Amino acid sequence: QVQLQASGGGLVQAGGSLRLSCAASARTLTGFGLGWFRQAPGKEREFVAALKWSGGQTLYADSVKGRFTISRDNAKRMVHLQMNSLEPEDTAVYYCAAKPRIIYSSLGMPSLYDYWGQGTLVTVSS
Repeated sequence: QVQLQASGGGLVQAGGSLRLSCAASARTLTGFGLGWFRQAPGKEREFVAALKWSGGQTLYADSVKGRFTISRDNAKRMVHLQMNSLEPEDTAVYYCAAKPRIIYSSLGMPSLYDYWGQGTLVTVSS
């Protein structure tokens, strides 16, 4: 069993920054992929960033490369998403997700993830 809690969302102006956090209650994260996905009003859920817990390999959507950074805290079992240079197009509900035994090339596929957090709202004003 894995439980995820996302937090850190809020309202910021374009060009600002936010840091999202995801706390995982899993007994082990060995072999897991942990990712961030977002869903904007009227749009389907899309991939943002992900990492392999054990090795720390990361993957980013083209739309956020150079602006967002995903990282992990092994001791606290948390995943963070540092979001810089935010744009109005980044406005969405952001979800933390987990998938056991996932390969690197599949990290960006939301349909493969088994566990999802409740989401946290990020609003970027122009």
